[in-house]
Amino acid sequence: MIDLGVSKLALIAVVALIVVGPERLPKVARMAGNLFGRAQRYMAEVRSEVNRQIELDEFKKLREASADAMKDMESSLNATVQEANVNLSDQAEPNDDYASAVLESSPDVTKVYRDALRQGRDSWGVKRTARPLWYKHSAGVRTRVQSGAARVKRFKRPALSK
Repeated sequence: MIDLGVSKLALIAVVALIVVGPERLPKVARMAGNLFGRAQRYMAEVRSEVNRQIELDEFKKLREASADAMKDMESSLNATVQEANVNLSDQAEPNDDYASAVLESSPDVTKVYRDALRQGRDSWGVKRTARPLWYKHSAGVRTRVQSGAARVKRFKRPALSK
């Protein structure tokens, strides 16, 4: 960076006063300050964009590494399941139709796991939020959480006054 001392700044100010004149010097100084601020903001923006790109590249590498690890784990899990199926098929009785049918169909581990998550339209949360509010009110489904003390206060009988 440029090394500007007090003496150099004073010399620049004197030259600017002589060249520009005393009546236009404040406008020129204001414009120079604005340009300097814009330059600083632009440099900060460029720096942050470079940092974002670096972080994005690191994230992509991490994502690829995790995807590779997931594939390795899935293949080893599938191999283990198939090995267990082979061992169980050796032990199964030949007249047991259900056990032989189950052992012959080797399920894909990812499909079983995906079905266990219950995502999409079959999800309980999706079905619950898909009901219209008028139906929830008519059926008595609670839509707001309320503490026990608040419920007691809300449904408490009013005291009889004498």
